[in-house]
Amino acid sequence: MIKKVRRNYNTLKWVAGLLLFAFLLLMITAGYFSSKLKPIVKAQIKELVLDATDSLYRIEFSGINMNLITGRASLSDVKIIPDTSVFKRLISKRKAPNNVYYITLKKLGIKNFHPGRLLRHKKLKVDVLLFDNPDVIMINQAFDFNESKARDDQSSPYHYISKYLKELRVKTIDLKNISFKYVNNNLPVPAVDSIRNLNITLKDWLIDSVSARDKNRLYLLKDIIINLNNYTYATPDSLYHINLNQLDFRGSSGKLNIKSFSVVPRYPELQFGQAAGFARDRFNIEMSDLSLEGIDLPLYVRKQELYAKEMNIANGFVEVFNNNMLEREKVVKTGQYPQQLLQKVKGQLTVKQLNLNNVDISYAEYDKQSHQKGRITFEKTSGTITNITNSEKTKSKNPYMFANLTSYMMGKGRLDVKFRFDLNAADGAFSYQGVLGAMDGRVLNRITKPLGMVEVKRAKIKKLEFDIKANDRVARGNLTFAFNGLSVALLKKEEGRERLVKKGFMSFLANAMVINSDNPNKAGVLLSVPIHYERVKTASFFNFVWRTLFQGIKYSVGVTAEKENKIKSQIAKFEKMKIDREKRRAERQKRRIRQNQRR
Repeated sequence: MIKKVRRNYNTLKWVAGLLLFAFLLLMITAGYFSSKLKPIVKAQIKELVLDATDSLYRIEFSGINMNLITGRASLSDVKIIPDTSVFKRLISKRKAPNNVYYITLKKLGIKNFHPGRLLRHKKLKVDVLLFDNPDVIMINQAFDFNESKARDDQSSPYHYISKYLKELRVKTIDLKNISFKYVNNNLPVPAVDSIRNLNITLKDWLIDSVSARDKNRLYLLKDIIINLNNYTYATPDSLYHINLNQLDFRGSSGKLNIKSFSVVPRYPELQFGQAAGFARDRFNIEMSDLSLEGIDLPLYVRKQELYAKEMNIANGFVEVFNNNMLEREKVVKTGQYPQQLLQKVKGQLTVKQLNLNNVDISYAEYDKQSHQKGRITFEKTSGTITNITNSEKTKSKNPYMFANLTSYMMGKGRLDVKFRFDLNAADGAFSYQGVLGAMDGRVLNRITKPLGMVEVKRAKIKKLEFDIKANDRVARGNLTFAFNGLSVALLKKEEGRERLVKKGFMSFLANAMVINSDNPNKAGVLLSVPIHYERVKTASFFNFVWRTLFQGIKYSVGVTAEKENKIKSQIAKFEKMKIDREKRRAERQKRRIRQNQRR
């Protein structure tokens, strides 16, 4: 029995030894063939890159590692470099691409390249191609000859690899932690943008005899996935940080999602203007859910033109603030309306429809007379903005951008407003019309007290309708304000007191002589007032819209220019009477003192 066990043990040792020997032999053989193949593979890689790019690019690398057993390989210190002389020659032949790339990376890894299939069938299949920390520079120059070039005019990539391979397939191409720089050479002075921490995954890249005609593929790929996390950009004026969190894009769906986007001022409200050097609008923007759908990726790659069928923005706020204690900005803001700024965007942009949902919008000013902040809010704003574009081709078909919005003024009164912006108008022409529903007028004190030095003691607002046409210089239109029981108090600022103080007699005069308490009046006549408001050249778009409507509201309640002059005259008379009374009182006091001294 012991002899039998010993024989079995000896047999097992021999089998294990033979297996170990075979494995070592296989490894040595693989290593031998790998070392022999390295020069061949290295030469063919370089030749393949030259042939596939029509000699535009060459590849350089310091070393190559191969393991035929595990099917893994890697290239070290890789550089993909364009040949500028070849590029110039391609331009002269009208065959140059719009984009040129410079790529460097420490390591290019290949996992599972299935050497058996490559040797037997001339089909190279790679499971994973990994670009680790690549540094990419993309230079864009749009050529006219590429605009009219049909895709069929371009040679299939299979034409370039057919003498080496029948098929080249990579299941996954991972580009991790990309440092990307974009140079726009289409401007008089090249513009440079850069981004870091970018991740791109390319799915199922296939080059064979039919893949170029596969309509389900984009650039021979089944899908393109782009991810960017925690991107922060400081604006050149050092006043804002632009933050973007979790951007995800899929080429197969043409959809881009952004978890959150914000424009954050670097200074508090009252210190912002001091840092800027003058009173200027301070923006504070935050959006938590954004998406773009129907993105034309080939158009963006070819021309850096962004086209999307739909954009969605939800759950956020836009706050605008200005500190009027400071000297106003000397820069003339003519030409800075929304549609005009859109035309100044460097790249071409078209979004067919923007959907807004649950966005709070506010405009505030700190007043130098009251030393208080007035704020008007438009809460839970929803609606659509259509034909957002600076594309000449798109504008030739439809030259107007429309905004149809529903909001709640001061969180109370429903406001439906429609804007129409002329995208081609040199004078920035736009129009807006709207209806504000019923609300308690006292909620307006948040803006009338600090900015108008007027307190609404009571007022029942029934409806406010307006129809305004405006441009860079002036706004004209009509406003109808229906209300009941309006009563106001005029306010003043006294030294040493934070709260505003009521002007009792002046308030009486205002209610008795100026203010219309009802519209329609007792006779049932509804007053509709014309508006003619000239824009201050340094005023912003938000300020212009607000001041135009405020003029119409003032006229509707009776505070016309004529009545303002009248009450100012009355106030001047009253002040003179007060001064005269004080003088007489002082004279009487002096006489009493002199009489007492004589006694």
